Amino acid sequence: MNYRNELINNILPFWLSDAIDEKNGGIFTCLDREGKIYGREKSVWFQGRALWVFSKAYNLIEKREEYLNAAKTIYSFLPKCTDTDGRMFFTVTEDGRCIQKRRYYYSETFAAIGCAELYKATRDAKVLADAEKYFDVAYQCFTGERENAPKFNPETVGGKALAPIMIMLSTAQVMRSAAENNAKKYDDIAKKCVEDILGGGFLTDKGLLESVGKNGEFIDTPSGRVVNPGHSLEAAWFLLSEGLISKNSAAIEGAKKIIDVTLPLGLDEKHGGIIAFTDVCGKPPVQLEWDMKLWWPQCEAMIALRLAHTVFGDEKYESTYKELVKYCEENFVDKEHGEWYGYLHYDNTPSTTLKGNIFKGPFHIPRFYMIMASMDESGSIMEYMK
Repeated sequence: MNYRNELINNILPFWLSDAIDEKNGGIFTCLDREGKIYGREKSVWFQGRALWVFSKAYNLIEKREEYLNAAKTIYSFLPKCTDTDGRMFFTVTEDGRCIQKRRYYYSETFAAIGCAELYKATRDAKVLADAEKYFDVAYQCFTGERENAPKFNPETVGGKALAPIMIMLSTAQVMRSAAENNAKKYDDIAKKCVEDILGGGFLTDKGLLESVGKNGEFIDTPSGRVVNPGHSLEAAWFLLSEGLISKNSAAIEGAKKIIDVTLPLGLDEKHGGIIAFTDVCGKPPVQLEWDMKLWWPQCEAMIALRLAHTVFGDEKYESTYKELVKYCEENFVDKEHGEWYGYLHYDNTPSTTLKGNIFKGPFHIPRFYMIMASMDESGSIMEYMK
């Protein structure tokens, strides 16, 4: 596959055609199979994510004005998505009025990376200041300096989750690449996240757990046994790239272990692709969608596998990567209307033909294509990480 051409001529045009809101700012992500808008509420996650995508495409792939203009239009919408306390909403109306505000701070992390990447394109000091503002709010939530209502009753269920740590690692990596004067701050945060992922009880010989007890202990409950293969493989390539940047051999070897224990759990040997969830002990998964194939785990798996092959040279990684590429081309890529389907049943029939919703928008797929294009041209992930 020519990833650069597919990105430029298929993936990005799908989102540039009708999704950019020139009237109010921002981007719509509720798009049907043909790319037409079927819902006008806006995902705040995707304001930051799409801002990052179009800025990164401008910086890494080609300096097209349409990419930069889209990024600036989305950036202009961020203040409407930000509450008076500095926290961001989860969903808003098309003109930016709050629909829902959640305890999670991923909206802030995605706004931070979007602003950071736009800063690299524009060198506008205000944009970098906004990136650092959103990052600091997210980090205060991450450390507990800003108090969030707990998801579960801490008197009966105490624990910690993998997802916030891996997202913070990735966010710190992007911030470090933009805020050069604060590089040590983000180095230190990235290092701590690596230590938490590898030494916090999440990584076992059976799989990378989604949650553990507050002291890193295994929780033998349905939620404590959950492995999300997509998350695991995404965390693996975050760790592997950080290990290459910081010359951290523990991060590199830890990433290899994660990949090796995750593939037997996540790969569907019968129908192909990566499943959504599994139980690390082989008990029945409680998620009703556990055996579905979602778009983003396939992307994260292919990134992890290709990067692992370049680092370790083991042909098993390249072989599985090529199998997944073929699988996605045959099942996810919509050759008639562009972009990818998002949700497949276990037998690979589409469960819906939508191309975007509150959770699926321009992020995992264009990020995958950009990384692959960059690796095709440079032979490593380091150009992408700049």
